[in-house]
Amino acid sequence: RLEEFLKKEVDLELSTLPDFEERVIDTSEVEQLMNSINAIPAPCAPVINPQAPNAATGTSLRVCWGLFSDDTVECYQLCYKPVSNERHSDEQAEHTLKVKETYCTITDLVPNTQYEFWVSALNASGISPPSERAVYVTAPSPPTIKSKKIRSCENAALVCWESRDINPVDSYTVEL
Repeated sequence: RLEEFLKKEVDLELSTLPDFEERVIDTSEVEQLMNSINAIPAPCAPVINPQAPNAATGTSLRVCWGLFSDDTVECYQLCYKPVSNERHSDEQAEHTLKVKETYCTITDLVPNTQYEFWVSALNASGISPPSERAVYVTAPSPPTIKSKKIRSCENAALVCWESRDINPVDSYTVEL
């Protein structure tokens, strides 16, 4: 019987139904579910800290902020501009810095000047809303002593100086 079977020509093609060959599987629901599991939400708005004591020099300011959530953050976008009392204050130049930490020291500022700061957090999903705005002030320039007007006697001395700042200075400390 085996010998007779081997002598016959055998058709080894598999037949499939046409419905099976054209069948398309819809994976959109699975893809959507997988994307929702792996997606990182955009971060919440950071909270900018008020100016700390000794965080300013005449030409620099150290600005700090934080997050009150467990958001994933790749970097921060710190924006600032000088505060102006003029009507066209919106035309003041805004500066933007990308920062990896939750603090930044800004340099090349004008002494005894107010600056407005705000910060946003960024990750792969997008950018957070900006923080509330905070106003920081640079330290005044040291005054210039008028050496020709200095007068002294046994128990007293008269020392005169003038401010080099455009904005008025609140007070001075004289050290002997």
